[in-house]
Amino acid sequence: MKAFCTALLLLYAFISAAQTRVSGKVTDPKGRPVPGANIFFKGSYDGTSSDEDGSFTLVTDLAGAQLLTVQALGFEVRETRVMCGGQPVVLTFILTESISMLHAVTITAGAMEASDEKKSVVLKPLDIVTTSGAIGDITAALLTLPGTSTVGNDGRLFVRGGDASETAIYIDGLLAGNAFGSTIANVPTRTRFSPNLFKGSYFSTGGYSAEYGQALSSALALSTIDLPLRNQGDLSIMSVGGGYTHTLTGARRALTASANYYNLAPYQSVVRQHFDWEQSPVNWDSEISFRQKWGNASRSRAGILKVYYHTEGNRMTIWQKIPGEEGRGDRTGMHNRYNYGNVSFRQTAGRGWTLYGGGAFSRNHDAYALNDLKVRQVNQLGHAKLVTIKDFSPRLSIKNGLEGFIRAYSERLVNEQRQRAYTDRQVHHFTEATYYFSNHLVIAGGLRGGYSSLARQYWLTPRLSLAYSLHEAGQLSLAAGAFRQLPEEKLRIAATNLGNTAARHYILNYFLIKNSRTFRAEAFYKIYDKLVTFEGTSAAPQNLRLSGFGYARGADFFFRDKKTWKNTDYWVTYSYIDSKRRFASYQSPVRPSFAPRHNGSVVVKRFVPRLKSQLGASWSWNSGYPYSNPNLAGEMQQTTKAYSDLSLSWSYLPRPNVIVHLACSNVLGRTNIFGYRYAAAPDTDGTYASLPVGQGASRFAFAAIFITFSKDKNANQLNNL
Repeated sequence: MKAFCTALLLLYAFISAAQTRVSGKVTDPKGRPVPGANIFFKGSYDGTSSDEDGSFTLVTDLAGAQLLTVQALGFEVRETRVMCGGQPVVLTFILTESISMLHAVTITAGAMEASDEKKSVVLKPLDIVTTSGAIGDITAALLTLPGTSTVGNDGRLFVRGGDASETAIYIDGLLAGNAFGSTIANVPTRTRFSPNLFKGSYFSTGGYSAEYGQALSSALALSTIDLPLRNQGDLSIMSVGGGYTHTLTGARRALTASANYYNLAPYQSVVRQHFDWEQSPVNWDSEISFRQKWGNASRSRAGILKVYYHTEGNRMTIWQKIPGEEGRGDRTGMHNRYNYGNVSFRQTAGRGWTLYGGGAFSRNHDAYALNDLKVRQVNQLGHAKLVTIKDFSPRLSIKNGLEGFIRAYSERLVNEQRQRAYTDRQVHHFTEATYYFSNHLVIAGGLRGGYSSLARQYWLTPRLSLAYSLHEAGQLSLAAGAFRQLPEEKLRIAATNLGNTAARHYILNYFLIKNSRTFRAEAFYKIYDKLVTFEGTSAAPQNLRLSGFGYARGADFFFRDKKTWKNTDYWVTYSYIDSKRRFASYQSPVRPSFAPRHNGSVVVKRFVPRLKSQLGASWSWNSGYPYSNPNLAGEMQQTTKAYSDLSLSWSYLPRPNVIVHLACSNVLGRTNIFGYRYAAAPDTDGTYASLPVGQGASRFAFAAIFITFSKDKNANQLNNL
């Protein structure tokens, strides 16, 4: 028995001598303990957890060099090699905060997202198609956001004192040429593309990424839907036309085709018009899109190919009175044909690499007939792009992109057989680095360079932005950058050696989302330089040069609340814009006609379950449009009365696959004036006669039935958004 006990003690002593005791402490970079951290030897079951003060003790039978791993929620994993030889080991681990895209701060200065995939969203895709007064127009919905101005006789997107041409529109990262429909002076237009195509949008009112260029004020990047949810057919019967869309989907691919026809003649024959139409606007469009996915996303090796083609045509003829003269005035006819196609891809290639890019082409052909003068204008744009992103770590990623553009424009006077044209080839490169110091602080810096063969000009523009999270109190963002844009085609054709116009942006943003409420405030200062000036009229400019300058400054506010009232969602915006610029043929700096000083909007949507209905209202207002009165000294010395438009809508779902939609804009019938047209010469009393520039009708009423055919009887046209 004595011998047995001695042997047992010797065996215990041997085993004890073979064990290694590892102890220590786990802290964050500021020395604060990290409780609950898992500490274990990789490939074994030997492990423990840290105490409340971050200390731990671990005893192992392993021998030799072993890999000790420390893991804690919210921190990066630490590993260290430990020599297990029976001697005590004491270690201290200082863990670094891990970067989580779910919790990390995002840069919001100048940017407003409309996507379900992003964290800092302001609008969702569904909001765009259900906003009263928008009538399914993407731009019209965006005009309820801060920083924008409604210019009712134009219909395009005007941002922070900038002209509509200062906004660039991208589809899946590729520039869309002539994204707005062709029209006649003082007849408003709308975007060519259906909002049902897009899963989200990135609308920047300034200070945007180096990825976007050739836009002085704004970038609107639209992302198309990857794969629709199901096979379905969508029939649209509207008061102004109709259309049909059919979608076929598989596990990895989808095909969608649609055709639409619009004719305003029947509607305008019933509703009194202020415009003197000879032929009411008639439009048709057709488009097809194909999607193909491949790879395995869980292995970070997956991709998607998107192919999209859109074609359309429209025509209209209108009589416009001449100030001071009797009769119907000038007769203007317009016939437009438009084609746009793009092929884009995105591929995750493993090891932190992502590639995307593609090519796009657009051709816009306008045939105008102003009385006996016939003009043909053809605008073509080709765009190719390739971008690589390398994530070197969760903290650092670098984006590099190379783009090529071909812009060709021509004008022809048909009767006189005179033509002028130009072709410009451009090469652009951009690079942008994003670094997360922590989940609360991120900085992004970029450079964009380019070269124009026509202008024979190189340029390089820097961009910088950062965001700092105030935890539960929101976040602050700063953005600054330089931007370049070559003049519009109708000016470049008169002076093909014109170089870039320029702008600098400085933006300070505060953003807070809490309890289903969003608040956004932003101050901005935009400085213009090298704006185009000329002598004569905009139709026949002479002596063009880059001698203009100006500024736009102000503040925006946005508040959205989806919680206070059940089933009710509303948002309120206000923008103050102080802008002056010397441009075009103005002899002094003036406030542009498209930059009202005060702008506001209120949008309300309420779903009433017992009525199976969504009721909507939107009110847009601004303080009036500046205009020049030649009967007074000076320029832009007068302002129209305030603009106001109250629109209502009612969407009724008698069955899940049927939507009945009724809408009316300007229900109060307010007479909005956007400016005045003056006679070219004074009358016998020395007075320049004038005519107001107003709306085509006091109100616009819209009725539609949208029917979806699918095996899923709950499917409708809004399900994919």
